[in-house]
Amino acid sequence: MAWYTVEKSKLRWRWRLEHFLIALALIFLEIAFKFATGSSPYPAVIPIVLLSLAIGLALEFIVSLLPPLAASLLRRLLIGVLGIIFGIEYFVFREFKVFYDVKTVLSGAGDAAGQFKGEIAQLVFSFSGIILIIIFLLPFALSWCVPIDTGADKREKRWPALVMAGSSLAICLAALLAMGPFGETFFVRYNFQTSVPNFGLATSLIKDVHAARTSSATEREFDIEREASIPAIVSQAGRNIAPLLFRVVGEHIDTDSFGPNMMSIDFASLSGDFEYTDAYVQSLTPTSRNAMTGIFRGYNLIFISAEAFSEEAIREDITPTLYRLATNGIQFTDYYQFAGAGTTGGECANIFGCLATEGGDSVKGKAYDNNYFTMGNVLNRLGYNGWAFHNNTYTYYDRDITHENLGYNNGFMGYGNGMEQWVEWQWPESDLEMMQGTFDNLYGDAEPFNVYYMSVSGHGGYSWSGNMMSYKNYEVVEAAQLDYSETVQAYLAANVELDRGLGYLVEQLEERGMADRTVIVISSDHFPYGLDSDGSLNYLSELYGFDVENNIQRDHNRLIIWSGSLEDADPIVVDDPVSAVDILPTLLNLFGAEWDSRLLPGRDVFSEAQPVAFNLSYDWVSDLGVYFADTSTFIPRENATIPDGYVEATTRYVENKVNFCAVLLEYDYYGHLFGEAGNVQDVHDAGRENYVPPRSSNDDG
Repeated sequence: MAWYTVEKSKLRWRWRLEHFLIALALIFLEIAFKFATGSSPYPAVIPIVLLSLAIGLALEFIVSLLPPLAASLLRRLLIGVLGIIFGIEYFVFREFKVFYDVKTVLSGAGDAAGQFKGEIAQLVFSFSGIILIIIFLLPFALSWCVPIDTGADKREKRWPALVMAGSSLAICLAALLAMGPFGETFFVRYNFQTSVPNFGLATSLIKDVHAARTSSATEREFDIEREASIPAIVSQAGRNIAPLLFRVVGEHIDTDSFGPNMMSIDFASLSGDFEYTDAYVQSLTPTSRNAMTGIFRGYNLIFISAEAFSEEAIREDITPTLYRLATNGIQFTDYYQFAGAGTTGGECANIFGCLATEGGDSVKGKAYDNNYFTMGNVLNRLGYNGWAFHNNTYTYYDRDITHENLGYNNGFMGYGNGMEQWVEWQWPESDLEMMQGTFDNLYGDAEPFNVYYMSVSGHGGYSWSGNMMSYKNYEVVEAAQLDYSETVQAYLAANVELDRGLGYLVEQLEERGMADRTVIVISSDHFPYGLDSDGSLNYLSELYGFDVENNIQRDHNRLIIWSGSLEDADPIVVDDPVSAVDILPTLLNLFGAEWDSRLLPGRDVFSEAQPVAFNLSYDWVSDLGVYFADTSTFIPRENATIPDGYVEATTRYVENKVNFCAVLLEYDYYGHLFGEAGNVQDVHDAGRENYVPPRSSNDDG
């Protein structure tokens, strides 16, 4: 059946319906995928259709280079492969609530598929899962209903596809240029999580591969001039902390003596590989030391990346230790852990102070770099005894490689290289058992110690029968008589295990007289995405107590920084927006370490720096309002006075920060500044040589 026929001179183009199959299939798959993942159709449907048409016709041009019969078979094979790709990405989204970019798939898909094969299988073989599989394979099935082309002249079919593909792409790009901020998301603010719902999965995968192949440190440019125009708005915490600290330590602080948190770096003597980044760093004004600088100098540190933790898991009735730490330490009332690459993304922000711009490869990419400012390396240089721990498989996400290079002089231990002597193998494993075993047998008598835990007890799925931590702590939640569904109650019960582990640590610290010189930090790795296996946020909304409508609301969480030395003092409350990338610079300041405030994307929350929490989609939250990048919508806080140019300048500030995260994760920028990373064993040995054992209670002084 001829679609149309055009004759020009002796050239005769015969264009059949079959040659639109790839484009039509791709448009169908993109629209089905968009509705299945619950994103809004407008205005994204316009570029998705045009870009899908362009990609489909470009593939058709390539296919048409083959003989007709081979082209017809390959055409249908491609449609089937596309259906499988969309199906896989859909079920990944259902399980993890984020879209997996190419690097994340290549880096962590094997681990995730192995660990969660049971949960994924339940999704696939559920009624809705089977329906979606049928929908994604429908174009492949229907393609065989179209007659196969057996024409003899293969050359006549090439150019129409290419011309139409180019025309569709040109129309789309012109439309995006005219769509203001929405179009800018495509050209300037590319991020896989934003790109998929706005421009389609196929386009996003192509852009992702292109970015990976063409990016280099020298191509990362920073809009220094427009960022410099940001109005000087001092953080609320920076304004109010001096009088608060007076009530904590009982002495006045001479704020006039504070100098900048800046290191002496001779940028002129460095190589030119990071010309743009060096210029950006030098353009920044360092923040000052402040009333909180060094208040934890010499203290022990226990840092916990808490699996699927949330603010709502803090309850006086069922998690009393979490409640105690959250209400008697430094209180962060507007904290965000922005989701981007599952647990890896949260660990990246917690450990490196960077958003996971490299997806699932973000932490793996730092395995051999100079990780100069991790708390492991910083405190290792100060003679601390350090360990990193995890109570699940030690090779998961290659932690046996990456976490050995975080600076902890005793390295990394997980289940399979030592943790199994204390932790029972089940799913999920017990945080209590991990904390008991490691404290009692490894670091409890090794002050000053620096310990990092990646917990697992809070992991989904949440049910009384399918989650051993939920089952174990069922009676605690049942006794509280909570008005929640079983799923939400099971989630809270899983977090009881983390609370019990913390209760054990605090009890031991107090019994040994160490609590007043120990700091416990708790940050989630991501919101509890395991609550909603159907792709909705219904259970999350139930837990939060309101309908979760956007990622800013979804990713709101709670940061805990506690020390026994703060227990009897007036609370220190930070009301400014804070995110996980701010933890590292804040801790460096609190521990009085040598660091440079220009060299980390986040901020010391007690400094005068403007409080801005931002995610990989270039959305941001400040003390003046919330900005959504894809629609260029700024919602001011009640009674806020917005300076002229504030929104644009802050947006450029965020773009620069995201670019800086990318440079720090993709390239060894600290190696450029401080020299290449030493051998891991040499770093560990140097830490042991620096280690100074704690004084016994019988020592003088």
